[in-house]
Order: sequence, then C-alpha cells, then structure tokens
Amino acid sequence: MKKNLKPTIDFLRILPVFLLILFLNPTFAQESTASQNISFFTLESPQLKINKKIWIYLPANYNNTSKRYPVIYMPDGQNLFDAKTSYAGEWNIDETLDSIKAQVIVIGIEHGGEKRIDELTPFKHEKYGGGKADDYLDFIVNNLKPKIDATFRTKTNANNTAIIGSSLGGLLSFYAAVKYPEVFGKIGCFSPSFWFGRKEMNELLSKTENFTAKIYFLCGDNEGDADVITDMERIEHWVNTKRCECKKLNKKVIVKGGQHNEKLWRESFKKAYLWLF
Repeated sequence: MKKNLKPTIDFLRILPVFLLILFLNPTFAQESTASQNISFFTLESPQLKINKKIWIYLPANYNNTSKRYPVIYMPDGQNLFDAKTSYAGEWNIDETLDSIKAQVIVIGIEHGGEKRIDELTPFKHEKYGGGKADDYLDFIVNNLKPKIDATFRTKTNANNTAIIGSSLGGLLSFYAAVKYPEVFGKIGCFSPSFWFGRKEMNELLSKTENFTAKIYFLCGDNEGDADVITDMERIEHWVNTKRCECKKLNKKVIVKGGQHNEKLWRESFKKAYLWLF
C-alpha cells in the first residue's frame, strides 16, 4: 500500500520557516527563568491610555513576617526577572536579591514597546520624538504607588522609595528625583541617556534649587559613545553644587570595558543596591 507522504512533505516545507522564527525570536522557545517570588498584575494607566503589566518581586520571607519593606520601582520590566520576556538578556534581579536575602520589594513596569522613547523621556527630541515622561511618572506616583502601598507592606516615605533604570530609564530615574523629591529618595542611574534633551535638561536644572536624593551613577568606558561619561559627570557636578560632598549621597562608578547592555547593568545591580540601601 502506498503511504501518504503529504504531511511529511508539508512539514519539511515549513521547517525552515519555523527554525527562522525560532532564531529571530529566542523567547519563542525560551523557558521562564523568573523565581517563585515573582508575580504580576495589570493596571490601567489613564495618563498613557494603556494597560501596563506590572511585575512584583517579594522577599522570600515576606509571608512569614509582618515587617514593612522599602520599594524599588524599575522601568523596562520585561528585562528584569525573566529571560523569556527579555529583549537582550535579563538583569537577574530576583536571583541576585535572593542570593543576599535582600529585604526589599521590586516593582517592574512594562515598557511601551515602540512607545518606550515617548514614555521614558522628559523632553521632545527633534529627531526621535518623545517627551511623555511626565505622564509616565504621574502614573507611577498617583496610580501605581498607591496601589502597591495599599496591597503590600511597604515603607512609603522617600527614603525607602527608589527608582532604578538604564539608558533612557536612567534618564527617567534622574528626572524623577528632580520632579518628585518627596517621593523618590534613592536613584540608580545606569548608563543614563543624558544626550536626549541636553539643552532642556540644563534649563530645568538651572531652575532647580535643591537635589535631595541619594544617587548611584554608573556607566562603562566602552559604551560606544564617549559623551555618556561626559554627560554623566556633568550631571554629577551639578548634583555636587547642590549639597556638600561630605554627605556622601552620590557615588560614581565607571566600569572598565563596560558596554551599553544588560550584562553591565546585571553585573552592577548588586553593588548599586547595597550602596543605596
């Protein structure tokens, strides 16, 4: 009896396409690497007119105590905890904090994909657009943070509320400390994109009298743009003009060979967290 070979032939025809999809989209087959401490929910952002996925990291002993915890808010939530959702490798936030038994809650906020530049930048750029960071921060301060504080046992004051981000997220984190000093008292400013709106940022800072946040500046010396270090040191100098360096409220780290990628930020997160907290 002649066998029907059509299913086999059809499979062989689509196999190269399947393999191409697999290659171009690693998350297609990637298993989740998020720890059991990770959960998530969706929250509407009326400011951004979108529903945001929110990741929550809780300390391993959270359910066995009645204590309250400081909170870190972090943009680019897809890249923080899970290789399955990350764009170019995760930060391993959950594994890192678990390894040192850190007593902190981390909130990861989903970035807006093609609207990421809009969300994370305070000023409009002639070439790249953007400029909706005020709406993004309004969502965090007036929608997300109240929900987190009402749902979890948090320490709500500025000294126990941090925001940490990289690249445009680093720019956003610094801007958050300028705009909401009463909310964000600790800042992680990784490879900050201060090139985005230099003029506007300078104008803003010229009108800003105080800077109260504790801030950790970080970048590599091989990020592909020499201005990253120059811009970061310019902002650091401005911070130092607003308070005595003797207070030791800011730290600058330039990693030899460090590039503008998740590897640098992943390997630097632990030191930044320990210094900030």
